[in-house]
Amino acid sequence: MPVRTMPPAAAAAAGAICISSSAVLMKLADTTPSITALGRCAFALPLLGALAWAERRRGAPRLPSRSRRLAWLAGGFLAGDLIVWSHAIRAIGAGLGTVVGNLQVLIVSLLAWLLLGERPRRSLVLAFPVMLAGLVLVGGLVDVGGSRAYGTDPGLGLVYGVAVAVIYATYILTLRQATSAQGPRPAVAAVLFEATAGATVASAVLGLVLNDYRLGPDPSLWPMLGWLALLALTSQVIGWLLITVSMPRLPAGMIGALLLVQPAGSVALSYAFLGERPSALQLAGVVLVLAGVVVAVSGAGAGNSEAASSRRSTRIIRQAAGASTGVSASKSP
Repeated sequence: MPVRTMPPAAAAAAGAICISSSAVLMKLADTTPSITALGRCAFALPLLGALAWAERRRGAPRLPSRSRRLAWLAGGFLAGDLIVWSHAIRAIGAGLGTVVGNLQVLIVSLLAWLLLGERPRRSLVLAFPVMLAGLVLVGGLVDVGGSRAYGTDPGLGLVYGVAVAVIYATYILTLRQATSAQGPRPAVAAVLFEATAGATVASAVLGLVLNDYRLGPDPSLWPMLGWLALLALTSQVIGWLLITVSMPRLPAGMIGALLLVQPAGSVALSYAFLGERPSALQLAGVVLVLAGVVVAVSGAGAGNSEAASSRRSTRIIRQAAGASTGVSASKSP
C-alpha cells in the first residue's frame, strides 16, 4: 500500500486534514444522528473491503482473531461517538463541537490516573486550568460585554462534546491496539474494514433502540445521500486509513498532537461553508483549549516519557479489552 511509505507523522497529519471536514459534511447531510453514523460507515464498507482484499493479495498477513475482536469493539465506540457528536454539532455548531471533542488527547492520561493509579504528568496539571477556562468560554458560560454565544444550546453542546472526547479517546486507543497487535507489518485496511463493519452494525442497532430512523419522502434525500457518501470517502476511508497506518509507528501523545489539525481545520471550514460565527469569547476559548492540549502533550517529549506514554496506553487498552472481549489481559501483546 503506497501510504505505508509515507513518514508516520505526515500520514497522521494528512489523515487529520481529511477528517477536518467531517463535522461540516455531517451538518450538510441534515439528517438524524443514527442515519448519519450508519451512512458514513455503510458507504465506506465496499471500498474498504476492496482495499482489504487487495492488501491480502499483496501478501498481508491474515488478521488475527484478537485484532478482529478489538477492531469490532473499536467500531462500537465509533458508532457511539458519531451519534453523540451529531448532537453536539446541532447544539454548538460543527467547528466548536469538533474542538471540544478533541479533548481526547488528555483523556488518555486521565484514564491512566483513574484506572491505573498513575500520577498525572506536571504538564497535564498545568494544562488543566487553561483547558477548563477554554471550555467555560466555548460553552458560553461567561457573558462579558453582552456577547452572544453561538449555538442553539452551547452549554448542552459542551456536555455532549466532553462525552464525545471520552468515547473518541477509547476508540483511538482500541483501534491502535488492534493494529499494533499484528506485528511489524499489520494489515491496515483489514483492521479499518472490521472496525467500520462493527460501527455499521452498532449504528443500526443504536438507531433502532433510540427510534432515530425518520426517512420519509423528502426531496432532499439524494443530496443527503451524496453528503454521506462524501463523508464516508474523505473521513472513514482516506482519513482514517492514513491515521491507522501511522498509529503503530507513533506514540499515543504524538498522534493526539497531530490530530489537533482537525479542530483548527473544522473551525475554518464551518466559518467558510456553514456561516458559523462563534463569539469572540468562544474563539478565545478555542485558543485556550488547543493551547492546553499542546501543553499537556508537550510533556511527553522529555526523556523516555514517550515510551512510557505508549506503554500506558497499551496497559489501559489491555484492561478494557480483557473486560469487554473475555480475553485475559496477560495474553495481550
